[in-house]
Amino acid sequence: MSKHQRIYLASQSPRRRELLKQIGVHYEVLLLRSDSRRKVCVDETPLAGEDPVAYVQRVCRDKARAGWETLGLRNLPLHPVLAADTTVTLDGKIIGKPDNNEHAAEILRLLSGSKHQVLTAVAVAYKDRLEMRLSSTTITFDTLSEERIRRYLLTSEAHDKAGAYGIQGYAGAFVTHIDGSYTGVMGLPLYETVELLKLFGYPAP
Repeated sequence: MSKHQRIYLASQSPRRRELLKQIGVHYEVLLLRSDSRRKVCVDETPLAGEDPVAYVQRVCRDKARAGWETLGLRNLPLHPVLAADTTVTLDGKIIGKPDNNEHAAEILRLLSGSKHQVLTAVAVAYKDRLEMRLSSTTITFDTLSEERIRRYLLTSEAHDKAGAYGIQGYAGAFVTHIDGSYTGVMGLPLYETVELLKLFGYPAP
């Protein structure tokens, strides 16, 4: 098995970058730009009847494959490509990223005082091989008053986050119980990530 000292991260998420740095993984960010000429793009729109687990795994798999294809198109050195995707689900329904503050407030009202699941799929692609793991975490939220939601939205943390919150920020105070992976909720489950990297010969901790 070949040994890899570096990987590509097919994600723009600062949280995922921080988590890889936390465990000492050497990576380069690989941006997946939608380009009709190169036909490398990932459709993150849920398919009709697609359940949350199938959805998050499909998008993650597509990101990893698109990342690997991008290496060839740009003539970049060949190293494993790591990709991840996170979705929040409540009562079997996918809760996406908010379109605006009003939408974020609606999402937070749904999550208030209830349990929801955070699903994060992580995959590594190298040559014709792709391996994936899934992290599922159940989060229990405190009951949120309208004032508390309003104050949270003023932080701008809800933007571009599945479920309209980031557990590593102010919203950590909303969580009364967590059953699963804290880093998975952040966007990159470290246990599963290290498992995958070892499969591809990366000297992960």
